[in-house]
Amino acid sequence: MMRLNRMVSCLAMALLLALTAAPALAQESAPQVARGVVFMDDNGNGVRDSGELGMPGVAVSNGREVVLTDDDGAYELPIDDDTILFVIKPPHYATPVNETQLPRFYYIHKPAGSPQYRFPGVEPTGPLPESVDFPLVHRPEPSAFEAVFFGDTQPYTMEQVYFVGHDVVTELIGTDAAFVVSLGDLVGDDLDLFEPLADLQSLIGVPFYNVLGNHDIDFKAPNQALASQTFQRVYGPPYYAYHHGQVTFVVLENVDWDGSEYTSGLGEKQLEWLENFLEVVPKDRLVVLMMHIPIMGTAEKEAIFAALEPFPHNFSISGHWHRQRHYYLGEEDGWTREDLHHHLVSATVSGSWWRGVRDEVNMPSAMMSDGIPNGYSFIAFDGTDYTIRYKVARRPDSYQMNVYAPNAVEASAVGETEVVANIFSGSERSTVEFRVGDSDWQPMEQTTRMDPFYLKLKAREGWLIGHLTEGLSAEEREGFDLRAVEGIQEFYGRPLPDARDTDHIWVATLPADTPPGFQLIEVRTTDQFGQTDTGRRIIHILE
Repeated sequence: MMRLNRMVSCLAMALLLALTAAPALAQESAPQVARGVVFMDDNGNGVRDSGELGMPGVAVSNGREVVLTDDDGAYELPIDDDTILFVIKPPHYATPVNETQLPRFYYIHKPAGSPQYRFPGVEPTGPLPESVDFPLVHRPEPSAFEAVFFGDTQPYTMEQVYFVGHDVVTELIGTDAAFVVSLGDLVGDDLDLFEPLADLQSLIGVPFYNVLGNHDIDFKAPNQALASQTFQRVYGPPYYAYHHGQVTFVVLENVDWDGSEYTSGLGEKQLEWLENFLEVVPKDRLVVLMMHIPIMGTAEKEAIFAALEPFPHNFSISGHWHRQRHYYLGEEDGWTREDLHHHLVSATVSGSWWRGVRDEVNMPSAMMSDGIPNGYSFIAFDGTDYTIRYKVARRPDSYQMNVYAPNAVEASAVGETEVVANIFSGSERSTVEFRVGDSDWQPMEQTTRMDPFYLKLKAREGWLIGHLTEGLSAEEREGFDLRAVEGIQEFYGRPLPDARDTDHIWVATLPADTPPGFQLIEVRTTDQFGQTDTGRRIIHILE
């Protein structure tokens, strides 16, 4: 009996230790109710002062339920000890931003804080306040406005944070855009870079809305909820929404980490939140879904499409691939409406992860594997219409394509000589034509192939690596790093990724009767939005 009592006592002690050692967010907590008011912050001080009225009909959420404030601006929502409450900004109002232009539209309730893994998470927030209030400032929003969209900025080091500044921040300072959206992979695994990156980007001077990417999580954490705690500490909820003008913007967290690898999915709670939120959105608004991993690979794709189906005006955008492509999704993709759903996989700020040879100002070429230079997009909204315009970093707005043809060709071979155009934001809805001199415009054919210049870059890189690794063993070649070679590291970073086939390539053959001499080849493209651009190249026809 004494031995049995000792065994029971030991088991009880082990259970107690296991419970007290469990991650704080994994413990169940008693149901609670959060109450508060969404109010008109007339003096902009963030505190509800006497005479500042509550705002009715504003959506507030706990990450699952969505409620509308009553006539006095009041709401109440159930919460547990791992909840982020957030207000969904209505049109013509603004939420506060912090010193780095990050919108503060939420309240984190984690009384015990979050477990600490490789990177610091949320500090203990203490008891739930008696009233969790959200201030809004009246700010009229025109129906026509512009926003900037960054694909993966993804710096792995502070030097690469500086690259973001030199490449895109400097030219965007003073922009007329209403805000910037960063589509995930804000950094490259080092979450300590969140804050310096946000500090740098705040120089642009507009609010920054951020999406969580697969390189923005703590890989030491055992699941997605715990892996996103550092993101939550800096940026707030990993999924949320806001209205601007006649557009409803929805940020989705479609990265799911299981402790060993990530997949793409929303999970039951977030999907329920999305469905609940879209139910209270007027159906005549344009709904824009913003995520990191392209929607085609997201587990709940069909359910997302079903929630989006009642909205005749819709669009979605992602990053992740480090190349650019327009998709028009239909029945075979899970989209059931007759009109197709437009999804843009955005090109990235970091291009090919800040790789490639350095230029005259010590910036890596970073060209992407589909032959597009790194950059970002301006999206102009006008009511429920939108227009996308790609912008190559540090290059003029007119730079929208690369045109390839030989420098010179014998007159006898002209009729067999190809003109190739890589249209950076081209799609199946683009029209592309070419002409030589003053001849008539002729159609070019869309095809899928690799970019000619990118193939040359890889060939030069391969020659250099082959030359430098001559005589090394197979094992030594496998671990070879250009950056470690004295005299190379000053102007060369990591090798570029292998070239990929892309569908934004158009080809044509020069007319056989092109006369000798220097001739101007012009390529003209008109995209799905009616924007027309021209590229040029000179060729020498030899007699």
